[in-house]
Amino acid sequence: MKLEIISAHEISFTGDVTSVTLPGKLGSFTVLKDHAPIISVLVKGLVKYTAVDGSQHELEIGGGLADVNSNVISVCVY
Repeated sequence: MKLEIISAHEISFTGDVTSVTLPGKLGSFTVLKDHAPIISVLVKGLVKYTAVDGSQHELEIGGGLADVNSNVISVCVY
């Protein structure tokens, strides 16, 4: 899967991952390969993702939007 995390000021991350956990408005949710398409509002919290090499990363966000479609996760944050 490809993950893109962007804000108005920078591209925070772009690369291949095996999983992503996002702080959704109705609670955290995890996206794995072949996830159904979804658009979600994100709230303040941590975006956690695992790169294909197995390394785990976290990024604190103030909120945003996530779009999941065809194994591409696009996250616009503030």
